[in-house]
Amino acid sequence: MTIKQLQYLVTVAEEGNITSAARKLFIAQPSLTSAIKELETEYGITIFTRSNKGIKLTSEGEEFLGYARQVLEQTTLIDERYRGNGSGKLKFFVSAQHYSFAVEAFVELLKRSGADKYEFHMRETQTFNIIDDVSHLRSEIGILYLNRFNEEVIRKSLRDAGLSFTPLFKAQPHVFIGKDSPLARKRYLTLEDLKPYPRLSYEQGSHNSFYFSEEILSTVDCDKDLIVLDRATLFNMLIGLNGYTICSGVINEELNGPNIIAKKLKVDDYMEIGYILPNSIHPSHLTSEYIEILKSLTSGNK
Repeated sequence: MTIKQLQYLVTVAEEGNITSAARKLFIAQPSLTSAIKELETEYGITIFTRSNKGIKLTSEGEEFLGYARQVLEQTTLIDERYRGNGSGKLKFFVSAQHYSFAVEAFVELLKRSGADKYEFHMRETQTFNIIDDVSHLRSEIGILYLNRFNEEVIRKSLRDAGLSFTPLFKAQPHVFIGKDSPLARKRYLTLEDLKPYPRLSYEQGSHNSFYFSEEILSTVDCDKDLIVLDRATLFNMLIGLNGYTICSGVINEELNGPNIIAKKLKVDDYMEIGYILPNSIHPSHLTSEYIEILKSLTSGNK
């Protein structure tokens, strides 16, 4: 295995096509194909499946790609430290439920990096995908929550995927509503208060189990359910339809604007929000710094 082979692999995966990858790398297509096959032979795995429609990563190829990216990141850091050449892009990948503090930490990490070239991915995605991304090293770190209802199922999923969960803070349930909502005048809210209003939840795709829901109390009956994919749509509907969503209550006004407020929900429940990491890989310096920023931003919520 060589660094160049790993660079070839990552480029092929990003391009999804040998021809365009070879063009981008300025090498002959047969040479690129040979380099990938040598990697597969050396480690006894199949990284790509090939067909008339092109190439596709196998499951073991996705795992290998994650390790390759880690190695290349460390190589870039060594080059920058000892050769003073920042020629490569600094890369970092996060998968998370829809938490503003996770985005705030992401922004702060990018500012601190001081990189001239970078490729940072912030994936606000479904719970199953967070676990899958981190287990296959598509993301260095994932952020999600546990509570009494989902903990057994989520922890089993993490164990099966070779991942660990580390708590950041335990939040009391809150409700996000628009600042002009009829509910905004109340000091705190009850489930009875919420009944007349639309409940907003994040889509969980084909893994739409209650245990993977991003919102607690997802099994409580509701006559008006709205399911969305992204935070902007959810916030627009909270404001436009006087809807609500049950959440941690942690929000950043600078990033999300002044039109969404949080009210405490009077229920006997909690959200223990934390991060997940692979058991078998030492966190990169960017991951470690991201965790420290997360801790500093959420320390007041403990």
